[in-house]
Amino acid sequence: MNRRLRRNHTPTFKAKVALAALKGDRTLAQLAEQFDVHPNQITSWKAQLEEGEPMCSVPAAARQPRSQLST
Repeated sequence: MNRRLRRNHTPTFKAKVALAALKGDRTLAQLAEQFDVHPNQITSWKAQLEEGEPMCSVPAAARQPRSQLST
């Protein structure tokens, strides 16, 4: 059995999916099938878009000031 590799979605793709969800003319199940992502992921991206958060995540190490990384 082959295991599916973890996919990294671009911020553009996430925004496209979230905007389609906000539009409201299709169900989450239909959007999930169309974009080949899980419905929970669409809900998460939609919430991020509504809250005005950036559509790309930043690793925790990159959020810390450099002075704290070397200690």
